[in-house]
Amino acid sequence: MRFALSVSAVCSFLGLLAVPALAQEGIANSDFHGQPAVAVSNDKISLKVLPLGGAMVSLVLTDDAEKNSPLWDSYQADIDAGKPIRQGGSVGHFVCVDGFGSPSPEERAAGLSGHGEAHTLPWVTQERGKNWDAMRLKMAVQLPRVREVFTRTFELVEGENIVYVHSTLQSLLAFDRPVCWTEHATIGTPFLERGTTVVDLSKNRALARPYDSSRLRGMQRRLESDKEFDWPMAPGLSGEKIDLRAAPSEGGSIDLTGHLMTGRKYAYVTALHPEKHLLFGYVFKPAESPWLQNWEFYPAKGQMARGLEFGTQAFGLPRRAVVTANRLFGELLYRWLPARSIIESKFLMFWTRVPEEFVAVTEIEWTNGQLHIQDAKSGKSIKLKATRPF
Repeated sequence: MRFALSVSAVCSFLGLLAVPALAQEGIANSDFHGQPAVAVSNDKISLKVLPLGGAMVSLVLTDDAEKNSPLWDSYQADIDAGKPIRQGGSVGHFVCVDGFGSPSPEERAAGLSGHGEAHTLPWVTQERGKNWDAMRLKMAVQLPRVREVFTRTFELVEGENIVYVHSTLQSLLAFDRPVCWTEHATIGTPFLERGTTVVDLSKNRALARPYDSSRLRGMQRRLESDKEFDWPMAPGLSGEKIDLRAAPSEGGSIDLTGHLMTGRKYAYVTALHPEKHLLFGYVFKPAESPWLQNWEFYPAKGQMARGLEFGTQAFGLPRRAVVTANRLFGELLYRWLPARSIIESKFLMFWTRVPEEFVAVTEIEWTNGQLHIQDAKSGKSIKLKATRPF
């Protein structure tokens, strides 16, 4: 039996009333392929968020006539395939909490779906409007099966190409527990273009995901199973080295790699379209999200997707497997949520134009209220205002 949770039930549980959807400059009700959305904007960028599932589904520059967005539009993929639009928030950037990967048979029988509950349920708006110099949207969702409350705040400061995201996870249980929490950040077609769009990571320790078959979902794997490598050159099935920065120019393939991002205060992952001169990226804390899974979904035909998924574990796996494995490269694969306590996570997301010669991101530093984004290969760099501490 499928459990249906109404918005009013969520409000009652949280002890809060949903904020009325008042029209005002910078924040408004909108839609995404006919699905209800909330648009949050400043003078630089505009973000759309789905109340059902809380996914960030569109991010555009306000002065971009073409309305380019880097985020994965799985709804459009459904439309192109002649299928009904999938329900819930498994689109764009959604959060996997509490769970990342498939549930166990017992969890599935108890009603848990893949990637946790949060992306399948309606979120309640607790706050929307201008807060000093920033547009602010705060939403929350009860996770009834795991007995947790997830709260997320989005902020866009005037004059900045940044989305600040602050999240909390509250336990309603009287015992400590390990939790699985990953940001399913995903780019897609048309921003993700074969042989053109390139992904760069801060310093990391990389591993190709272990597997038992050279095929998955009918598509061929390119990488050798369970092999450590130096990013971006991964070991291919025939012993060759494969550069993972860009999608292959042809063919259908699916691969996953895990990356330990520790060793610095802030880690980053970026995606650059050098021909459109557009750069998308995240800056996050390894202390909160030590792992990044690089998910490459490159079908021979149709839309492509690439996950830049940062969080508590190296790969999307059932929690029993994650907790049993405990560690990889000496780093814990889950996060502790103490009894009746709250843990938090903060990251920022940016979307900007870059100089024509820009070909790679070789470093990002956040200092003095600015992101310093460097391309040592071309000698170019840009600075983005980022005044909110995180």
